[in-house]
Amino acid sequence: MASNMSTLPISADLRIEGALGLARRTLDVVFDDVARARMVRARAVIEAYLGEHTSPRYGINTGFGALAEHVVADSDVRALQLNLVRSHACGVDAPLDLETTRLVMLLRAKVLAAGHSGVRPIVVGTLVDMLARGVHPVIPSKGSVGASGDLAPLAHLALVLVGEGQAEFEGRVLPGGEAMHRAGIAPLVLEAKEGLALINGTQVMTALTAVALVRAEMATRNADVAGAMTLEASMGTSKAFDPRIHALRPYEGQRKSAGNLRRLLANSTIYESHHDCSKVQDPYSLRCMPQVHGASREGLAYVRRTIEIELNAVTDNPLIFPDISDADDSAEAEILSGGNFHGQPVALCADTGTVTMATLQNIAERRIEQLVNPHLSSGLPPFLAGNPGLQSGFMIAQVTAAALVSEAKGLATPASVDSIPSSANREDHVSMGPIAARRFLEATRHAEYVLGIELLCAARGLDLRLPLEAGAGVRAAWRTFREHIAPFDGDRVLAPDIEMAARLVREGLLVAAAEAVVGPLE
Repeated sequence: MASNMSTLPISADLRIEGALGLARRTLDVVFDDVARARMVRARAVIEAYLGEHTSPRYGINTGFGALAEHVVADSDVRALQLNLVRSHACGVDAPLDLETTRLVMLLRAKVLAAGHSGVRPIVVGTLVDMLARGVHPVIPSKGSVGASGDLAPLAHLALVLVGEGQAEFEGRVLPGGEAMHRAGIAPLVLEAKEGLALINGTQVMTALTAVALVRAEMATRNADVAGAMTLEASMGTSKAFDPRIHALRPYEGQRKSAGNLRRLLANSTIYESHHDCSKVQDPYSLRCMPQVHGASREGLAYVRRTIEIELNAVTDNPLIFPDISDADDSAEAEILSGGNFHGQPVALCADTGTVTMATLQNIAERRIEQLVNPHLSSGLPPFLAGNPGLQSGFMIAQVTAAALVSEAKGLATPASVDSIPSSANREDHVSMGPIAARRFLEATRHAEYVLGIELLCAARGLDLRLPLEAGAGVRAAWRTFREHIAPFDGDRVLAPDIEMAARLVREGLLVAAAEAVVGPLE
């Protein structure tokens, strides 16, 4: 790892961009003395209890879930923790990608380093070493209902810490023990509570939601760029974006979107060519972009607030509260069972994110229709073809967008309203947060494709309007688009163009091009 890489102490507050920087290896995490001291205090509580306990404590000397009343002998405490990890490793289906896996590892280390889990410092030290040296547990993406946290997927993470399971190391998937050996990291022998502490929490659903959120926020900014491009290609008007209109309904997201559209469309010779035409109003998909795109922004702002709380939350159980009070000499250390592992806050916000992305692509698909339908497109050829009839143009590109939008509507059915009791009805209400998070990410991928298809059609429309030119911001985005995707000169396989257009959306290249001319887009 580069010696000049910026570092962040594990005890510091995390924000989404910092967390993703650590996941993407542009930032390094350090196990600092503040975190270590917190952990030592909490571990002392566990050790003291083990030395003189008079009653069972969940997860320390008892079974788990519906077996919580079964007391385990002191001599079996280590076996209890290892059995827990092995038995809970029931994940299935495709593994998480490396970025999400690293984020999960970081967030689990963050929880343990808060000093309320009672694990030894070596547990966090091992996770930090694995991040630094690139040992990445293979974590199946499915198998969690988001109740006592993400038990099954986190168990696959924990397996590698004890030298079992599978891990990716230097581009190869290896047995966990071999990956740890090659990286020079000693596997752990789990002590009391440590197996439970490694698997009890919301880190998988939180990581997935954080990754989806950043992409969704970029898609929303791209929606203003694509929508502005479509408005110009459709010979629409920018009058609906007048700030006086939006001051009367002062949602922050709506105001931002309207401001973006005004800046993107400024100095348009296309608009000047028809501003005194007989058209009174544009269709809703053009006229109401600030209201619809703005509502998506409001929803994503709620997602961001929730996830930034969750990044720094302690979601383990039971929780350790060491006696560290200077104000109250009678304060005693306590071990308290609670429910911070329940994923409902994350599940609700992830479902909200999915709804925002379904809405965003729904209106984008309707704008595509405005461009390809000759009854709506203000003089553009049917399906934007050069020789309609002989050529089909963008006819099926619109069909692909429709298919993606329809599927996204299904993804937007909330997962968080479902619950299937587990663990012999001890866990009788569950969040389905990981399902909600995966749907959010999938709906965001769909939105990137649909916006890419809109950009393909809108760029073709602008080509056909030449020598008239769009507003300066739109024009900059269109020129960048054409640096990557050639103009339409007859029917060709559009699938590669759609993939490239979606990539331009995902990587923010068109937004950056527009911002270089009109300033930051909000």
